[in-house]
Amino acid sequence: MNQQAIIDFIKQSESPKIKYAFTDIDGVLRGKIIHRQKFLDGLEDGFGFCDVVWGWDSSDTPYDNGQTTGWHSGYPDAPVRIDVSTFRQLPWQDDIPFFLADFSPKVDQKANTYALASCPRSLLKRIADQCQQMGYHARFAQEFEWFNFRETPRSLQEKSFLNLEPLTPGMFGYSILRPSLESAFYHDLFDLLARFDIPLEGLHTETGPGVYEAAIMHDEVVRAADKAVLFKTAVKEIAYRHGIVATFMAKWNADLPGCSGHIHQSLWSLDQSRNLFFDASQPNQMSELMQQFMAGQLYCLPHITPMFAPTINSYKRLVEGAWAPTTITWSVDNRTTALRVLNHKEAYTRVEHRVSGSDTNPYLAIAASLASGLYGIRHKLTLDIPASEGNGYADKRNGILPTNLDEATQAMARSSVAAELFGAEFVDHFTRTRNWEWRQYLRQVSDWELKRYFEII
Repeated sequence: MNQQAIIDFIKQSESPKIKYAFTDIDGVLRGKIIHRQKFLDGLEDGFGFCDVVWGWDSSDTPYDNGQTTGWHSGYPDAPVRIDVSTFRQLPWQDDIPFFLADFSPKVDQKANTYALASCPRSLLKRIADQCQQMGYHARFAQEFEWFNFRETPRSLQEKSFLNLEPLTPGMFGYSILRPSLESAFYHDLFDLLARFDIPLEGLHTETGPGVYEAAIMHDEVVRAADKAVLFKTAVKEIAYRHGIVATFMAKWNADLPGCSGHIHQSLWSLDQSRNLFFDASQPNQMSELMQQFMAGQLYCLPHITPMFAPTINSYKRLVEGAWAPTTITWSVDNRTTALRVLNHKEAYTRVEHRVSGSDTNPYLAIAASLASGLYGIRHKLTLDIPASEGNGYADKRNGILPTNLDEATQAMARSSVAAELFGAEFVDHFTRTRNWEWRQYLRQVSDWELKRYFEII
């Protein structure tokens, strides 16, 4: 539907309720339900929303190092605009109308330079516009792995997140048998997500107790990120209906594989008739444009790793032999490298960014993928790094990924490359939030420390 048709539908709807949401810097959906009339009144001038969402972490604890907002500013309302083109209906909530929103800058630009810079969706839209202006149509898709538990939010707290009951036992990747134990949940995921305009290309079990993997169908880059963001919360809400809790932690258990959020990406002609990554005359059928794109991603990766690995836990996944990359590498159809080329057919030729975990903010991870690829095209970088053969973990010729959030954040904070890609204002805000996350971690005493030191040391 076009915008006017959507507005007419809302006006004629029997329900007076509208739900809208946006992601904070961690990728957590924040929003509210408003009355239909408030929605209609706000289409022209937008809405006010407390800007504390840019001044606290995923646990609602205010930052002590923020500049965007804080006690110093009094946490005022910031302007939000609903993007009418994102209209959907929530099929598991009586088809209530749903929209995504963006934070917009105030009229006085000088007084609010961070309003746009700190909004992840606005950042991605800006980079997507750059891509369009360069003459390319970006098509992306993200896939996710996640674990499912027969728990509730209350039981998680009561158990202190210990001795949890996975949905199914044992290691059984690509199982046809295991999903039949929970067929109602399995089919609800596929069917309800499709009705919510998040069609899946595939859904299957991965190796691990109660773990699923889903690949979302590819789309224009901003719409692809919208779908990835909504996918994570939608899965959790559908799981709740079945007495299940879903987790997208990168690594919930040291003895089990982590959860990826791989990003599939390609550039097309503006009329979407040609995949510009494919060239049958080139080695590995990789066009010069594709090679420049990948060279940019590999060059920028050490400068922007926190956008692919944003939490303390992210780096527990990025370890050797755990199906996640640790080196700055690429190869053709090799699951041990940072970038994996898939090019068996022109229509599906793409590069898979395998560093990204399921705990990412999709807007930021996808923005980082696209921006770094465009960097390689703008600077005409050559793919001088030879393709890895065999075990990518052993190929350390071009360096390794940062090993923890602090190391990665410090590199990004001082990087002129990151500032060029995303703007100094965004980099400052984002790295301050990652520094806060690291400092919160340092204050904690872990079970490992208690077991190791309590009696013996």
